[in-house]
Amino acid sequence: MSTPTETLPVRIVNKGRHPLPQYATDHSAGLDLRANLDAPIMLAPGQRALIPTGLFLELPEGTEAQVRPRSGLAFKHGVTVLNSPGTIDADYRGEVGVLLINHGPEPFTVNDGERIAQLVVARYIRVSFAEVPDLRASERGAGGFGHTGVR
Repeated sequence: MSTPTETLPVRIVNKGRHPLPQYATDHSAGLDLRANLDAPIMLAPGQRALIPTGLFLELPEGTEAQVRPRSGLAFKHGVTVLNSPGTIDADYRGEVGVLLINHGPEPFTVNDGERIAQLVVARYIRVSFAEVPDLRASERGAGGFGHTGVR
């Protein structure tokens, strides 16, 4: 398997007890984030909690880090990232936290060291708005949610 040739150095401070985030496979887009807990946290159905990771990032200008759910937690337990994707801006220096919510029917316990989310670092483009009296026509027009049908 080939691995991507471009890597972006990101400064990180690890005040947690666990290894730095890692890619699970050669072609993973996200790095696994782990819970850094002194004691387990139980999430009742409908309950949410901010889970610490012990990680502090210094992202390069022009990038953001997105905190995304892990598909296995969502599928098996109904546990997901509430503000998905959560955005970490390049000028944020606080601890990376993961806002988990339990949408499942059973209580879910988050344990220390458990993989709870993924972190994807992405480049972005800043925009400047040019205010105009109207927009150019397009084939789609103002068709929104469900406009193109289900098939």
